[in-house]
Amino acid sequence: MWKLPYTKSRWIFLRGVVRNKPLPERKDGLFFRYSPGSDRKKGAEAVRILLVEDDMMIGEAVREALREAAYAVDWVQDGEKALAGVDVQPYELVLLDLGLPRVDGMDVLRAIRARRNDVPLIILTARDAVEERIRGLDLGADDYLVKPFETGELLARMRAVRRRRDGASSPILSNGRISLNPATHEAAVGTASCVLSAREFALLHALLSVPGRILSRAELEGKIYGWSEEVESNAVEFLIHSLRRKFGTDVIKNVRGVGWMVSRA
Repeated sequence: MWKLPYTKSRWIFLRGVVRNKPLPERKDGLFFRYSPGSDRKKGAEAVRILLVEDDMMIGEAVREALREAAYAVDWVQDGEKALAGVDVQPYELVLLDLGLPRVDGMDVLRAIRARRNDVPLIILTARDAVEERIRGLDLGADDYLVKPFETGELLARMRAVRRRRDGASSPILSNGRISLNPATHEAAVGTASCVLSAREFALLHALLSVPGRILSRAELEGKIYGWSEEVESNAVEFLIHSLRRKFGTDVIKNVRGVGWMVSRA
């Protein structure tokens, strides 16, 4: 497990390897484009995250770690763009730095809560004073993590925050037919179980989060890919075919011309 770097240099310590990476190219006025690799790690939930971090090295490292853990990530670098982002896109979780240009992170947090937006939010900052932690939590943050930190701890805190918001004490998702463990990516039907690939997990998690509801292709792609990621052709059909082959054709139902769903418990 690698530790998030807290440095201004161009060198990034990532997964035990020091490497010199060029900064991502700016393609639009809000987000940075990114072309991810196909190999992603297990351990995260199929949710869309807003990452607010102005330090390019830290932001790139966090984004890569989250994407390798199968999150869809949108990254902005200042407080104004963060507020614009939450206004136009419903996020399942926000990771917020405090020392931001244009609008300070605490003011961003205050504005989000003033707009009655209850999106789960974790502060990621180098400000380690107890007073700062108390202030952030009192303003409405769900958790407060001081840099540098282990990515495993960040992912665990993200899962815990979302469970609390969903009113669920158990981390296991189930509709009575198939169960899914977000921490291990293990799915089970009866006595048969296996560990899913990152994108298999992302798709199944999206469906099990809303059993009985039909999700369209666009909705499922939105859970698997970030705004700037290139969507692979027939990716949804391929993943559903793979899951059905492992657990049975009745695990995921196809509603012709509309989308896919899993049944309610």
